[in-house]
Amino acid sequence: MKTASLTEALIYTEDKPSISLLLKTDTTKELRIVLKKGQLMKEHKAPYPIIVEIFEGEIEFGVNGEQKILKKGALIALDANVPHDLNGLQDSIVRLSISIADTVERVEDVAKL
Repeated sequence: MKTASLTEALIYTEDKPSISLLLKTDTTKELRIVLKKGQLMKEHKAPYPIIVEIFEGEIEFGVNGEQKILKKGALIALDANVPHDLNGLQDSIVRLSISIADTVERVEDVAKL
């Protein structure tokens, strides 16, 4: 059994979203993305399918040029290589599920863009 918390040891950084690896399972890596209001993860693609959950706050989530407002409790699943972006409309906590074959560094690099 493995456990983690989406709300403990939160770090809101001023210059970019904060990315943390919470859990690693046999098939996925569970990441926390902490965005301050106004922070952006520019358009990018994931090499494997992903699932995004809005745990707290509200974000604008762009998919293939279409913008969706996602609020606390929302889930969205994307296939591999689908262009998407995130914009914090409020201070937000986002859970990101990625493939075990994907890397945390790739997600961190997107946050630096």
